[in-house]
Amino acid sequence: MSVVGFDVGFLSCYVAVARAGGIETIYSRFFVPTETQVVTNCKNTVQGFKRFHGQAFSDPFVQNLKSSLVYDLSQMPSGTTGIKVMYMEEEKVFSIEQITAMLLSKLKETAESALKKPVADCVISVPCFYTDAERRSVIDAAQIAGLNCLRLMNETTAVALAYGIYKQDLPAPEEKPRTVVFVDIGHSGYQVSVCAFNKGKLKILATAFDPEMGGKDFDERLVRHFCEEFAVKYKLDVRSKPRALVRLYQECEKLKKLMSANSSDLPLNIECFMNDIDVSGKLSRAQFEEMCADVLARVEPPLRSLMEQAHLKKDDIHAVEIVGGASRMPAIKERISKFFGKEPSTTLNADEAVARGCALQCAILSPAFKVREFSITEVVPFPISLKWNSAAEDGLSDCEVFPKNHAAPFSKVLTFYRREPFSLEAYYNCPKELPYPDPIIGQYIIQKVVPQASGESSKVKVKVRVNIHGIFSVSSASLVEVQKSEEEEESMDTEQSTEKENEVLHLQQDNTVHMLSLPIKLCFNTFITILEEGKQEKKSDQPPQAKKPKVKTKVLELPIENNPQWQLANDMLNLFMESEVCFLFQSTVKLFFLRDRDALSLKLDDTEVWLYEDGEDQPKQVYIDKLVELKRLGQPIQERYTEFEERPKAFDELGRLLQQYMKIVEAYKTKEEQYDHLDEAEVQKVDRMVNDVMIWMNSKMNQQSKQSLAVEPVVKTMEIQAKAQVMSKPCITSIETPDCQFSKCFRFSMARSTNMVEILNIISHLHVDFGLAFQLHYKI
Repeated sequence: MSVVGFDVGFLSCYVAVARAGGIETIYSRFFVPTETQVVTNCKNTVQGFKRFHGQAFSDPFVQNLKSSLVYDLSQMPSGTTGIKVMYMEEEKVFSIEQITAMLLSKLKETAESALKKPVADCVISVPCFYTDAERRSVIDAAQIAGLNCLRLMNETTAVALAYGIYKQDLPAPEEKPRTVVFVDIGHSGYQVSVCAFNKGKLKILATAFDPEMGGKDFDERLVRHFCEEFAVKYKLDVRSKPRALVRLYQECEKLKKLMSANSSDLPLNIECFMNDIDVSGKLSRAQFEEMCADVLARVEPPLRSLMEQAHLKKDDIHAVEIVGGASRMPAIKERISKFFGKEPSTTLNADEAVARGCALQCAILSPAFKVREFSITEVVPFPISLKWNSAAEDGLSDCEVFPKNHAAPFSKVLTFYRREPFSLEAYYNCPKELPYPDPIIGQYIIQKVVPQASGESSKVKVKVRVNIHGIFSVSSASLVEVQKSEEEEESMDTEQSTEKENEVLHLQQDNTVHMLSLPIKLCFNTFITILEEGKQEKKSDQPPQAKKPKVKTKVLELPIENNPQWQLANDMLNLFMESEVCFLFQSTVKLFFLRDRDALSLKLDDTEVWLYEDGEDQPKQVYIDKLVELKRLGQPIQERYTEFEERPKAFDELGRLLQQYMKIVEAYKTKEEQYDHLDEAEVQKVDRMVNDVMIWMNSKMNQQSKQSLAVEPVVKTMEIQAKAQVMSKPCITSIETPDCQFSKCFRFSMARSTNMVEILNIISHLHVDFGLAFQLHYKI
């Protein structure tokens, strides 16, 4: 099984994979490998789309960003945001989930190339301020890409895991935890979290963020400065030319990085910038920081909010770790240091820490790796409430079920008394704290609710959950049906009625139920209690009552109609998954005929024209000749594609055969009793053969990985299968079995790779009569 972590950033991505030696990080750009291609194909190069997950096209946030993009946005039929590009010489609109799936497919391909095996399970990073709709959008994108996302991991939590899992000096579980602040300032987002560490566990105490602040703001100030300067100096309107603007952004980003290491005046020079004009300018770090003063002022508020939420003092902080590309700026470091009264640490790799944390989490969740036990407790970034219709004057009741910074993953059970189906609406109750204006999470309809046989309201238990991805759901609902026996029916009715009446009177006297310190408004016949999962309701301090007859109850599971906000419909999700397979196929097939593409395309066009004109009525041999001519160009491409499909399977089969032989040889060397009757010379022969084939296979795999798909492969499937055939030929001709007076002859005939462990187990446990020779033919 593969263990992979994906850090999907706004501007660049990192892939981390787990190997036997530890975590290895692989760098990967978005879609295009060079800056030149970004410039020349800017309208068709999609970047920064991460911010559009789960957003309506009509959202003011999306509309405000349209003018700053070099590519076009469009509305999807569902109302969400899509991106318009030219694909296969046609204009197409792709959803954000499809675009992200394309990116994830490329990252998956990168990981598979590094691991030399398929990738399915993964952990993907998301900003800690992502809402429910955004998280579900990323999960859908992973599914479209053929990935099984084990966890969506908050970026600051991934950094915390990468920091803490290797620490050998963490306090014991019963001791006071070590508190560390993590600051992540990336290209388009600023996040901070405070984490409590004990041996074997981490707990996020609070998070704070500014989702609109990041390295892009500093780039924007530089771009604005030079646009104004070039307008005066060279009479150029830079923003009127997308290619020129993209080039300027790239050069300004480079200048920003240089200013982090130099305080003197630094030049900016661009040749043939616009209208064949070379442009130049210069700027110092002091000038740069002065023009960015208002952006730098936004560093402190999230830090202050974080400390207030966690109820911590600056002296409680053991260390401050900073990551993210923009964290390298001296002005930012200075403000963080001034706030906490200590120098921020840079022990973690600023670019790779998130990906490494995701890969570590994937290894923890995967059964294929043995990793030190390390539990992670997340928090809910925004308070979540439920509201429902009731008989109150205003017609609505509501309740906060998950306060801000509540532990996650977590489940709660809510109890309602209802006679008919009802709906719940989940929403974030702090619109001002949300990065986007839509607070709705979704609508959930509890179906098939009926009254009790007595006509009273039924007790309905609804389970709500924030799962490992940070996604809210109404996970289950059940109706408690009271069943009464005939001989006790009359007395039970009386006592139940009395109990219910007392309950109603009690609840109406105090219109607020205080359970788990969560105030919940109750109106008339709508009753609700909240229980944390795994905890029982507290018994009231009521005087003992007369013994009640036993009441039998039956729990019936109720169907739930889930309508999360901006959720992809299942049929649309399946359509996108099928489309992604087609896209991957088309992209892959292109690679096999880059060398022959033009010749083959021209030949196909000419043949098609001939077929419908002069070729309408020709002798049979003419058609055969035309077909031979097409095959001469097309057959090599088809063969290369077939080899590409079949070669990995042949290598896997050979690898399995090698592993089986190696296990047997190793078992013999460690003198396992069931193999001690094997002939040493024959075992050594097998050992040498396994080593030779292993060296050959590794060499061919390495050579093939560097070979273009448009040329003949280094090794073909038939060669690999031939090696497996050679290994399957008789290699052990004579084995002296224990407790046997005569030499027994065994011949192994294997048509293809077989389970050698089973064969040798058969031999070792075979009981042979004295004086009897056996010939064993084992075929699979």
